[in-house]
Amino acid sequence: MPQSRLSRLSLALETGAVTIPATGLVAVLRPRATTDLSALPRDRVRIIQGFRPDHDAWAAREYVCAVAPEGRYSAALVCVPRAKAEARALIAEAVAVTDGPVIVDGQKTDGIDSLLKACRQRADVPMPTSKAHGKLFVLEAANDATFADWRVRPAAGPDGFRTMPGLFSADGIDPGSALLADALPAQMKGRVADLGAGWGYLSAEVLKRADVTELHLIEAEHAALECAKVNITDPRARFHWADVTRFTPDEPFDLIVTNPPFHSSRAAEPALGQAFLTAAARMLAPSGQLWLVANRHLPYERPLAQVFREVAEVAGDNAFKVLQARMPLAQRHGRR
Repeated sequence: MPQSRLSRLSLALETGAVTIPATGLVAVLRPRATTDLSALPRDRVRIIQGFRPDHDAWAAREYVCAVAPEGRYSAALVCVPRAKAEARALIAEAVAVTDGPVIVDGQKTDGIDSLLKACRQRADVPMPTSKAHGKLFVLEAANDATFADWRVRPAAGPDGFRTMPGLFSADGIDPGSALLADALPAQMKGRVADLGAGWGYLSAEVLKRADVTELHLIEAEHAALECAKVNITDPRARFHWADVTRFTPDEPFDLIVTNPPFHSSRAAEPALGQAFLTAAARMLAPSGQLWLVANRHLPYERPLAQVFREVAEVAGDNAFKVLQARMPLAQRHGRR
């Protein structure tokens, strides 16, 4: 294959910049569903991915998947995420469980240059492989102690909640979520769901209502849900590690709250948030309500009107809007 068509990993392996041991398992940490792993020995690859949509995509391709390392590996590939603290934690985790080379691959827009500089201050790093606005480099002789301070654990965050670096609003309560919490009705009852529940701030606010019989926290990021399990100890809470857009409840919900994501990369993707709205309509009872907060510029009113009978803005400021949608039109189990 021409080098121009090779991924950074394939190019590094072809040129000898990276060598994978002939035996042993290869851990791949946080690969997106679109990551090219074709150059690695498929039967030896172990996917370490806590984000449910990507985890499920790799499992569907019959890769062995887990949410955390299990045992030892002969090599590891770290796919650099956007969050600096999370990227450093992944490197520390990979070094701790790997007996051979730890490969780090990422885009310039995700901070690979600063990460390379930081790693060179702690370990010997050969010349990186540069291609397609990114870099790949190798840590060949790093040890656990070298990167131990880069590890992260759940820690006290805003208002005493436990959070983790790299999670949404890990350093403070998101102002949009706070606006939605203030706008929620004082009287809420029945089965409620929090879509994209994160580490549990909105869920904690909902559970202040005595007439809520069940609250289902549905979250795709495994680490966030684990934090939510620490933060939410109310026996009415139910926890689901799931892709919201594919989740189907056993029974419809009476009310749903959500601060839907609208980024899967650095670029805004309103379609992702819109998929949450469609999923909410599908999960609600015929008389159910959806309460959501969104950045003011996001075009959610029209897609909401396509799946709900009534849509209204009930609160907001210059940055955010709180929308209430009632009586879903979406089909569910044959109903309209």
